[in-house]
Amino acid sequence: MASSRTSSSASSPRRPNTAFRLLRGQRSPGEFAAEVRRAAREIGEHVSCDARYIGRVESGEIRCPNYAYERVFRHMFPGCEPADMGFAPREAVRGRGARDSGSAPSDSTESPSGGRIPGNGGGPLDRFDSSKESDVLRRAFISSGPAAVAAASLGGAPGTRTPRRAGEAEACALEQAVRRIRLLDDRHGADHLYRRAAQPLRAAYELLDAETRRQTVADRLHAGAGELAISVGWLAHDSGRFGDARSHYAEALATARVAGDAALEAHAFCNTAFLARDAGRPREAVRAAQAAQRAGRQLASARLMSLLTLREAGGWAQLGDRPACEETLLRARTLFEHGRSEDDPEWMTFFGEAELELLEAQCWSALGDWRRAAEHGGRAVELADPHFARNVALYTAQLSGDLAQGGAVAEAAVAGERVLDLLAQVQSARIRGMLASTARVLRSHARVPAVGAFLTRHDAQAV
Repeated sequence: MASSRTSSSASSPRRPNTAFRLLRGQRSPGEFAAEVRRAAREIGEHVSCDARYIGRVESGEIRCPNYAYERVFRHMFPGCEPADMGFAPREAVRGRGARDSGSAPSDSTESPSGGRIPGNGGGPLDRFDSSKESDVLRRAFISSGPAAVAAASLGGAPGTRTPRRAGEAEACALEQAVRRIRLLDDRHGADHLYRRAAQPLRAAYELLDAETRRQTVADRLHAGAGELAISVGWLAHDSGRFGDARSHYAEALATARVAGDAALEAHAFCNTAFLARDAGRPREAVRAAQAAQRAGRQLASARLMSLLTLREAGGWAQLGDRPACEETLLRARTLFEHGRSEDDPEWMTFFGEAELELLEAQCWSALGDWRRAAEHGGRAVELADPHFARNVALYTAQLSGDLAQGGAVAEAAVAGERVLDLLAQVQSARIRGMLASTARVLRSHARVPAVGAFLTRHDAQAV
């Protein structure tokens, strides 16, 4: 193994990243790292960038940043592609091309926090980050990534229940598994992912029975298992499997209560409220959102409380209680305007101004105020991060439906066609269902050219 590693490194000589060095300009590595961290906070990312990381990039040790850093760099240097910053294509570093050329992925990739993932060793979790995120890679990640790490730590395959010892490496691998699933969902939607998610979730919960020497590690394992249960629950939720989603969210809530983890409890109740609203149980949505807020008050995160308050507003809107909904929306916006903080949970990176606008649009839609719904939906689409195809598709589908209900049928059809374009890369039963509802509203206007074109494409893809 040692000789193979040496030869592979020799076959891929490290080249300094002069383009990135030029972007740093006159700033010291430490000053530039501070700017990277500040830019990350502006877009809701969390990166532990320091002078050493900047040095690793400029020396060529990191040939391609992970997606979190890539989003930050794109935010810092608008119009610059990764190649313009001196980075290699993902497939050349982490995909088949890297393996065929004999490069060493573990030396050229890094975790979202800026450091390497213990126990990962350039395995499936690293190889996953390819621009060609195919079903094959998704299967490799789900079946061989976190599940394999967990199985190794337990001394057998997932499900064998032979607990031994779990430590820092297992906690890190579990946390990374949650990040990877969230990233895949952001880019592709839930349908294909959910079918592959059961095995790593079982392995994660088996880790809770393993011996741990430090309480901090045990706490991280509980939090990681609970967050993974929520992530898998969301995959079920977004793919229309509401019963499965409810079970996974309940499992996460039980884990939170056992561990005394207020942050995990708030997250579990938050998703439970979301599910209850989608399942047509608005009173449960209100109660779950209020329970989430009780747990969330133990944390110093105004943005978290804003999101939880918006979940409550969604329940009031579905109940048709306009005064309660308006009061709750106002409270949510006030909390949102407090800004981000270091205490915001990592899972909330999706919650920016675009998501705020979407959730308010959904409230006005539930109340039947289509004009206001379309106004907020349009702002959500304008503010959406184009790198997250699933979110762009969701926001545009919401806008299309509200425009259709409000009588702006041609505009609704144009927005609907944009969603159809995105559905080539996004798999989400929820979004397809929203678009099908819009199509039903538009059928009586099929003679309008834009509407007819949309319905033809929609019906062809639905076959």
